[in-house]
Amino acid sequence: MTQYTDHHAPEGLRTRGTVVVVPGRGETPATYARFAGRLATDAYRVRVTGTPAVDAGDPTGPGAAFGRLLTDAVEGTAAEDGVVRPLVLVGADSGAVAIAAFLGRAERADAPRPDAVVLAGLPGRAAGAPGTWEDELDVRTSCPAHRVTLTRDPQVRRGSLGDALPEALLTAAYENEAGVPALLLVGDADPLADRDALERAAKSLPLARLAVVRGAHHDVLNDLQHRSVAAEVVVFLEALRDDLTPVVTVRSSAW
Repeated sequence: MTQYTDHHAPEGLRTRGTVVVVPGRGETPATYARFAGRLATDAYRVRVTGTPAVDAGDPTGPGAAFGRLLTDAVEGTAAEDGVVRPLVLVGADSGAVAIAAFLGRAERADAPRPDAVVLAGLPGRAAGAPGTWEDELDVRTSCPAHRVTLTRDPQVRRGSLGDALPEALLTAAYENEAGVPALLLVGDADPLADRDALERAAKSLPLARLAVVRGAHHDVLNDLQHRSVAAEVVVFLEALRDDLTPVVTVRSSAW
């Protein structure tokens, strides 16, 4: 049975959309409690799933099991009138890879189609994490609170960033042709990122935005800059509700 955590809009506020968060290697739903709580405070219905299994035997990307995970997660958020749109899938690390690769399979009809995706910390092909836990924490984050969250969670699988992702899966993710708006997030201090590949991927997608977070490491949704990153995601969600029209535009600024 898949484990979820749920985060609801404040009582009395109309839910503005649905967000399903898919964690990455070694992570648990508890890893994203802070991020999900921030989105929920802004009246979004958020569900965080467990980490999807990576099937190295499927050369074309995530298969039916991942489709069922997404279907169960999305359907479980439905209110009396159904799932509140827009529906946005947020993936981190291997979760982002799985989402991108899955959506690139045009024939897929076994999961609800999202209105947009957020892909955070997509790993590069040659990425590999150091062996000790302290070294892995340094790769992941410089946020003291996040380091404590990861260290104290007995379900976090240490050393997981050293697990190689199948080449075919990474290729499917970086070369996907999903026709939905995409926000790509990467830290400029992420040692696992392939920035050239990310830029090519962003330019190849019809509705993509690549945002680089100054000083952030691999866990870009949970690093020291988590407030600004969550705000960037909310800005994306709000623009999505209005055909990607920015709510705020700057006419003049001295900084």
